[in-house]
Amino acid sequence: MGHTLAVDLGGTNMRVAVVDRAGSVLNRIHEPTPHDAPTIEPLIALARRVRDGHDVEHAVFAVPGRVDHQLGTVLSAPNLAPTWRALLTRDALEAALGVPVALANDADVAAVGEAHFGAGRGHTDVVYVTISTGVGAGILVGGQILLPRFSGGEVGHSIIDRALAAAGADGTVEGLGSGTALARQARAAGIDAVGSDFVRLVSEGDAAARKVWDEAMFAAALGIVNLAHIVAPTVVVVGGGVGRNGELVLTPIRSALERFGPAGPAITVVTATLGDDSGLLGGAAWRAAT
Repeated sequence: MGHTLAVDLGGTNMRVAVVDRAGSVLNRIHEPTPHDAPTIEPLIALARRVRDGHDVEHAVFAVPGRVDHQLGTVLSAPNLAPTWRALLTRDALEAALGVPVALANDADVAAVGEAHFGAGRGHTDVVYVTISTGVGAGILVGGQILLPRFSGGEVGHSIIDRALAAAGADGTVEGLGSGTALARQARAAGIDAVGSDFVRLVSEGDAAARKVWDEAMFAAALGIVNLAHIVAPTVVVVGGGVGRNGELVLTPIRSALERFGPAGPAITVVTATLGDDSGLLGGAAWRAAT
């Protein structure tokens, strides 16, 4: 039985693996994503190297951008080399690798991974939210990934502050509740610590850091509340560099859902468990979820 060649293309790293249908990784390599390469040949070469010697029947490419699923093209990919967006097409990848290819948004593929093999396992209505440099989401309803022609789930771009929006400022979930927003707001508050050092200040109860954190997490939580009203998930899985900070993230989301969320049973809110493998394992389950 053939396996899946799973490719998780990020702005920082290219992760490629051969994965079987049970979610076992048979071979993997990751390399830095080249931003000065004019063509996608480094990605193709890495995929061929990982596939070598394995019975691969199809490939799934998770890309950091919006996808046209009908045409198999990438509409936007701001974190990749400028020339790559136009070259990352289903037709070109199939010609290069000789197997059928699915091209999908990275949050959608990660959502499938968490739903089938990770923290969302056992649920059919799943929202996966990644809180990192930006804020993105993937949505499964009835065990199937929500897959309109143009990939959706862009909760980070939804507007939660109409006053900021009316003034021409960034009133989106991403503008107020992402890792980028945290860093900006921390600088404005005179806090030099970034990343894990900033999270440590929050954990230790530093008042200024806690205020910045709480405001950002409230913004992210409001985005999740809005998704919950639209999608009605039974579980929200939270991942990403910021999102994987345990109760510092989960508690404000649960609180916001309890206060503003839909009526009915409480929605389970959990931390993603697959880490950087969510996109790779999502590739293994992609066909079953589409």
